[in-house]
Amino acid sequence: MSKKTRKKSSKTTAKSSPATAVRSKAVASVKPPAAKARKAVAKKSSKAAKAASTKPSHKDASKSLKSAASAATKSTTLLEGAKAPDFRLPRDGGSEVSLTDFAGKKLVLFFYPRADTPGCTKEAIDFTRLKDAFAESGTEILGVSGDTVKAQESFRNKHQLAIPLGSDEQHEMLEAYGAWGEKSMYGRTFLGILRTTVLLGADGRIARIWRNVRVDGHAGEVLAAARSL
Repeated sequence: MSKKTRKKSSKTTAKSSPATAVRSKAVASVKPPAAKARKAVAKKSSKAAKAASTKPSHKDASKSLKSAASAATKSTTLLEGAKAPDFRLPRDGGSEVSLTDFAGKKLVLFFYPRADTPGCTKEAIDFTRLKDAFAESGTEILGVSGDTVKAQESFRNKHQLAIPLGSDEQHEMLEAYGAWGEKSMYGRTFLGILRTTVLLGADGRIARIWRNVRVDGHAGEVLAAARSL
């Protein structure tokens, strides 16, 4: 190769070197697809972990429920001697029932969890059986639950109940009379109707309160209390 040819070849190589360097740098800066995928998975996992950490735990939810129930109970605790909270409810038969309907009379309010369940059925039948004895003492009876009017009517007809049954689907009266609160069953805590009976005097004040009622013999005990007023 002549001296002139070697000189020309050297110049060509010198010119091409910067371009080659740029291409090499560009190739080096491109991350392999696998690396991108790993980074995306890691980012997604980080977001999922962060989201999971912000979700309330079962323990927190249970604590919140207990706090709400406790607050509701404190605000609706009835005391004997206090004036009975007013109420107006739809009842079986399609009409309404209110506290003013019983003005000047003693009144038994028995709050039961659910129509046509064993304990509630026995309680309602016992009060029906003693209805005339209550009437002789100047005492009326009203059963209340969160069931619909239709359910109350079916309950009444099935067991031939002779006492009015109020429907408090919104739980307003139940809360006012302290018959709505925290319950537990099979390790699960929830809000529901607490079996409660309240006896009002003819003056419209709370004469006696029975909480966590045991059905057996209860109606007879309430009758004895009504007779003593």
